[in-house]
Amino acid sequence: MPSPQDGPWVDDAAGRLVRPYTVSGGRTRPTAALDLLSLVMATGTVPQAPLGPEHSLALGLCEGPTSVAEIAAHLRLPAVVTKVLLSDLVDCGALTARAPRYHENTTDRSLLEAVLDGLRRRL
Repeated sequence: MPSPQDGPWVDDAAGRLVRPYTVSGGRTRPTAALDLLSLVMATGTVPQAPLGPEHSLALGLCEGPTSVAEIAAHLRLPAVVTKVLLSDLVDCGALTARAPRYHENTTDRSLLEAVLDGLRRRL
């Protein structure tokens, strides 16, 4: 799978040649309800409509369940742009999306205290 740096929209000296919002066609709202922790996975269905190179890269990253945040990091795109791209793929049937599963007690005090303690040690 080529990295986004190998695509047609990147120049070695200039970096990304196309602004992120143009990748999503100027859209800022995904049609599918996606959270940063939502897991998306390829269905094996080939999109009927031609999609952009970022769509193809995103689809290639979804061979197994992958979070929206991971895909955004790999594509080096803002999360909202990535959500729009992924929702396009969900709409055409190329991806399935599953909301994150939260445990019953989402505010475990011992976990929060451990995180706070770790943050304090780093400061």
